[in-house]
Amino acid sequence: MSKKESFIRGTLILAAAALVARVLGLGQRIPLEHMLGPVGNASFSAANNVYLMLLTVATAGIPSTLSKMISERYALDRPQEAGRIYYAALLFSGMMGVVITLLLYIFAPWYTALIELPQATPAIRALAPALILFPTIAMMRGYFQGRNMMAIGGVSQIIEQVARVFTAILLAYILLQMDKPGETIAAGATFGGVLGSLGAFAIMLFASLKLSKNERKKGRTLINRHDQTIPLSRIYGDIFKLSIPIVLTALAVPAINFIDTTIVKPLLIGQIGDAMATMQLGILGSRAQSVAGIPPILAIALSTSLIPIISAAFARKDTQHLQQQVTLAMRIATLTGMPLVLALGCAAYSVNGLLFSTLDGAGIIAILTLGTIFQITMMVSNSMLLGMNLARRSMVHVAIGLVVKIAGSLALAPLLGSYGIYGIIGMTGVCFLVITLLNLHTLRGIVSFSVLGSRWPAFIATCMVVAAASFGLSELGSWMSAFMHARLAFFIACCAVGLIVPSIYLVLLVVLRVIRRDELGSYPRPLQKALRPLMRLQRG
Repeated sequence: MSKKESFIRGTLILAAAALVARVLGLGQRIPLEHMLGPVGNASFSAANNVYLMLLTVATAGIPSTLSKMISERYALDRPQEAGRIYYAALLFSGMMGVVITLLLYIFAPWYTALIELPQATPAIRALAPALILFPTIAMMRGYFQGRNMMAIGGVSQIIEQVARVFTAILLAYILLQMDKPGETIAAGATFGGVLGSLGAFAIMLFASLKLSKNERKKGRTLINRHDQTIPLSRIYGDIFKLSIPIVLTALAVPAINFIDTTIVKPLLIGQIGDAMATMQLGILGSRAQSVAGIPPILAIALSTSLIPIISAAFARKDTQHLQQQVTLAMRIATLTGMPLVLALGCAAYSVNGLLFSTLDGAGIIAILTLGTIFQITMMVSNSMLLGMNLARRSMVHVAIGLVVKIAGSLALAPLLGSYGIYGIIGMTGVCFLVITLLNLHTLRGIVSFSVLGSRWPAFIATCMVVAAASFGLSELGSWMSAFMHARLAFFIACCAVGLIVPSIYLVLLVVLRVIRRDELGSYPRPLQKALRPLMRLQRG
């Protein structure tokens, strides 16, 4: 198998695993939302967002750096150095896992008092033990990726999510039948993360033992504990130099979710009361963040495949090819992300009615989801800056965006009174937009490119039609709920949105020449297959 084929195969395996894991993770939220109640949903969301934030910090971006360092050492035929680097990474992850777990367990009551949600303490403490293993699991995945063994990490991701989802739903159901309060049910649900970590670790440990046996046959060791080939201080210096900018950039989305969890109740409780503030926090975490997590999946998967090409073109100083690929990456991200953002955002009422227990919070879902188009462009442009060795610049842009998010939320929430939640979540989209604009400004200083150029008016017209169609079909579901079961009416409306809206979008993109026949060959094959039959509608 050639290196290119191996890379493509590995990328597809990781993308497929990430997609399956994401779908399972999102699917878990729907039954849990029905079982947990307002306090339980708020507690579960608080625990999950704190956990994801700390997990990102605990792994410190090392897996991707480790993968690069291991790959380089094996390319240079220095397996002993690779074993030493792996040992250093595992040593760090083991210590960080214990430290972060203890800190989270000890300080959980303090944090929940700060966010005025003391009921979340059991949920956070129930999830804390998962942090013992996950940093080590992340390092093991990074090592196997460096050895170009992508399937193992992918399988561990899927096993982790299956174990997490099954355990979370089962424990929540058992506790619900025992008539336990919402915060206890939430603690049972979050404990699923611990079982998920055990499942993932078991897969990685089995693969490691098998690989270690093969290495011994070649006279090599998988983990080099004793050979002082490279001092540990030098290894850690190299790792952190590369990984810290990466982790701070990767913190953008977990940090925003953590900020929202932290500030929602303190900012809103004086205006709408404790019960309503708790309910809105639960809706934001269990519903809005779940639905808003859907649009980035396809767009990021499609554009990620272009990042290595951009990195290679930058290294070769091939300006023309770099310009083409940057343009194409941003264009694909925008064109593939927008229909999902508009469909889910403008049909939020029907989506909410179909999936969740009540009709409350459709506006929260809509505003957060509509802002994810800027999350998509932010993530793609961040990746391109990383590919051009500008991780520190990307890190600065994320920091500026987070400052804008916090300042804007603190200003708008009191100003909007009982609608303060919309100010908080609206600033999430503004944060992503600010980071995107800063990233694009930096990219344009390196290479000139245009995302859509003169096609923007046609694209905006397309989006307006799609938004109107999505909203109209959603309203049709609301109207039908008057004379049939509401969930059936919303199901019909969501199916109509899913079938009609993409068709309208694709036809308008072709008819209005946002996508043109002569450039079709530059798009990924799935897009080519979808668009080629429609090209006969385009004249000239």
